[in-house]
This record gives sequence, C-alpha cells and structure tokens, in this order.
Amino acid sequence: MKVIIAQGNPEDKYSNTRHNIGFLALNYFVNKLNLSYKTSTKFKALYCEKDLFNEKVLFVKPLTYYNNTGEAALSIMNFYKLKSSDFLVIHDELALDFLRVRIRLGGQDAGNNGIKSIIKAIGDKFWRVRIGIQDNKLRLNDNNFVLSKLSSEELLELKNQIFPKLDQIIEDFIKQEIKPHSINLIKK
Repeated sequence: MKVIIAQGNPEDKYSNTRHNIGFLALNYFVNKLNLSYKTSTKFKALYCEKDLFNEKVLFVKPLTYYNNTGEAALSIMNFYKLKSSDFLVIHDELALDFLRVRIRLGGQDAGNNGIKSIIKAIGDKFWRVRIGIQDNKLRLNDNNFVLSKLSSEELLELKNQIFPKLDQIIEDFIKQEIKPHSINLIKK
C-alpha cells in the first residue's frame, strides 16, 4: 500500500493559498481519476482510495491543519502497519521559486512546521514533492506570504504546467521507481 498525503488547511478561507498547493495538486490528480473524498474521523482526514499499478493507493487531505499533518500520517501508518517510505507528501516550499519542483527522500524540515509534524510522527524517510511558491516580487513576512492567495495566472500555470508533471511522479512512486530530481519550468 502507498499513501499520498497533501499538506494544506481545510477551511474555505485557505483555498487557493500558497500553503494549500498540496491540496490543489492532490485534487487535480484525484479529479482525473474521478474519485471522491470520504471523511474519516479515525484518520483525521479526507481520503479516497484506488488500486493503481497493482498497488492499493490512499489519497489523503488531513483535516488537522497544515502544522499538524503528522497526526493524520501517524493514524494511517499505525492502522495499515506501514513504513514511512510508503508515504509521498506533497507540499509547498518557500525556499524554491514558483514553477520549480523537487522530489526527494528524507531530509530536514527546513522550517516547515507541517513537515516537522510528519517527521516527529513517522520519521523522516518519506518521499516529498516540494512545489516552489517563492515570489521575490512580493515582500510579505513568511506567514502572510504562505497564506496569501495565488493569482489567477499562477493557478493557471500550476494547472497547466506543474500538476500534469505530478502524474509521472505519482506513478513512479506507486511503482517504486521514484528517484530524487528537480523540475524547473521558470520562464527565462
């Protein structure tokens, strides 16, 4: 079994914010598969599941808010008796420019409280899809910036350029063929 868990905040006021890019990315993939989320109080999350490439896959949006996503990850890990390497976490990354993506296994939290929560709950040996949100033109403090709304142009760029690239990353993860790499779609 594989788990793809996205970071974000569940309330409508957070939709389309930079901090909810994980939720937006997972929604894109789940919608392509024509799946619908169910609520699980046991997992503290919205989830759906599907068999893909001979593997049961759980798609998860925690309801614990961004900074406590480790609670949902731990509940799922314990229920299904999984290893941290069975998890792929999709999240925003303030240290990366917008339209950059990095895929890696393990590592530090780099000041990301949601990742810190997951590391504390299940260890650091999980896969990560880090989607860049940095925009040097906007001069806000980090908290205000990550909770700021994406522009309609940025949403379109994510939908047309970044999210389609996740199809292959998710497929590679499920097939256990994923490798650390970067994607750079920044216009020159």
